[in-house]
Amino acid sequence: LTEKLHKEVRELWGYGAGEALTSDDLIKEKYRGIRPAAGYPTSPDHTEKATLWSLLDAEKHTGIQLTENFAMNPPSSVSGLYFAHPEAKYFNVGQITKDQVIDYSERKEQPIEVTEKWLSPNLGY
Repeated sequence: LTEKLHKEVRELWGYGAGEALTSDDLIKEKYRGIRPAAGYPTSPDHTEKATLWSLLDAEKHTGIQLTENFAMNPPSSVSGLYFAHPEAKYFNVGQITKDQVIDYSERKEQPIEVTEKWLSPNLGY
């Protein structure tokens, strides 16, 4: 379904109408744009799903709930952001330093311990 929706978005935005991509092309992401989500290597903080859910009133409109660990229920659910720029590429966030965690915690207005919990796989200290 995610591939189908992404194709519909590419067509809606006017640059995917002439695509004739094979399943292999889709697997190799031979289309324009990316669709990362909270928790992806480019955005490892799963708590950002709460912001998205709030902005979209997602539970009301879709019935999809977030668990206390920010997994989606039902489990087959997906969420993400579409970026259409032709040079948009996936990337990994490197190891996060203590000063970055302090800054991020302040901007999110949450205790450092909470930030460290959610970013623990990416901490470089």
